[in-house]
Amino acid sequence: MYPTPLPKFATSSADACPVRAVGPEGLEALPEAAAAWAQASGFKAGAGEVCLVPGAGGGLGAVLLGLGSEASRGRRRFATGDLPARLPEGSYVLEGDWEPREAEEAALGWLFGSYRFTRYVEGPAPAARLVCPEGLDAARLEAIAAGEFLTRDLINTPTSDMGPEALEAAFLALADEHGAEARVVRGEALLEQNFPMIHAVGRASAEAPRLLDMRWGEAGPTLTLVGKGVCFDTGGLNLKPGASMGLMKKDMGGSATVMGLARMIMALGLRVKLRVLVPAVENSVSSNSFRPQDILTSRKGLTVEINNTDAEGRLVLADALTYAGEESPDMIVSFATLTGAARVAVGDDISPFFTGNEALAGALDAAGAEVADPVWRLPFHAPYEPRIEPGIADLDNAPKGGMAGAITAALFLRRFVPEGADYTHFDVYGWQPSPAPGRPKGGVGMGARALLAALPKVLA
Repeated sequence: MYPTPLPKFATSSADACPVRAVGPEGLEALPEAAAAWAQASGFKAGAGEVCLVPGAGGGLGAVLLGLGSEASRGRRRFATGDLPARLPEGSYVLEGDWEPREAEEAALGWLFGSYRFTRYVEGPAPAARLVCPEGLDAARLEAIAAGEFLTRDLINTPTSDMGPEALEAAFLALADEHGAEARVVRGEALLEQNFPMIHAVGRASAEAPRLLDMRWGEAGPTLTLVGKGVCFDTGGLNLKPGASMGLMKKDMGGSATVMGLARMIMALGLRVKLRVLVPAVENSVSSNSFRPQDILTSRKGLTVEINNTDAEGRLVLADALTYAGEESPDMIVSFATLTGAARVAVGDDISPFFTGNEALAGALDAAGAEVADPVWRLPFHAPYEPRIEPGIADLDNAPKGGMAGAITAALFLRRFVPEGADYTHFDVYGWQPSPAPGRPKGGVGMGARALLAALPKVLA
């Protein structure tokens, strides 16, 4: 199911080649032979520059990795992320004085940089492996990287091979891998078990809509993750133009993110009672597509006027969030590739989140910086609530005007969790538009590692 080999560190430091990170100010401090070779090679220690220094006998003696100027270093994450693809096969070890946080980012960046999506085209995997720096937990970093690889694989797979049926298969495989319990509500059973909006959005597809439900863990606080699983979004009868439809295989990026995060949580054995809910659908066009001006009744009983069938993600999430809240878990977190407005607000590199939990907000902000997974809090701004109330129904799925689209979408979702519930929502992009260190172009996890790092601080 998952074609990408799991990320692994080198098992032995014997004969490992040293990698030294250096900025322009540190060139003079290099050993004499390395400094001379760097100068002769034109190595200026610019950001991302690599210099291979020969050793005795003609082999590779050391690798110099340019960090760039001190002023520019905040503009670049995972400096080691390009090295697996640029270095010869072999084992490598970080040399020099690395702060623990820097060493962890370098090690994780190396693992991330070894990712290649080869399901449809053969190609050699990078064969340069890093020895996990001393003092770091190699198994933990490998588990985090494995979760990220799962997220990337799921997003990168086109809908021809990652429709609702295949997403269900991946979900069940993940549950089986970690001894979790899983169940699926599929097709007409969604109506029988009162998930009407999941059914309405997905009923026009050749593959039946479904709700995926996983449980893991016997002790600890209860955490429910909900991920948008729209495997492809044509826009429905409000059909998207071709340019906007091109990346819609990634519209299940929320489900891919929560599945990757769940894999991290289960592999690391976090002390939580974890539940994962994924409404898996394809928003297609057929004679039975839901229509503009339809009014749907949700699982919660709230009615929703459909003013745009392309605002479908919040509909399937609404039923799933209602279901999640019926058990009153300690925390509910949703991830979704929900709005273009979020991308306009913060771009493609930052995960905006909404929460009423002040402790979690602070923990996420700190964790995002610590683990190089940037997040930014946006408000559940209550004065905008009237904008999602159309008058003819309880809620409007696509308020007119186009302003504050990410906020109004988050407010819509919040209506479906119990009042006072500890609810957090991430509106993620899930896609790396151009290659960067440790992040090749394609699907990418966003916000999951920040949440993973923050959870122990707020879930006691």
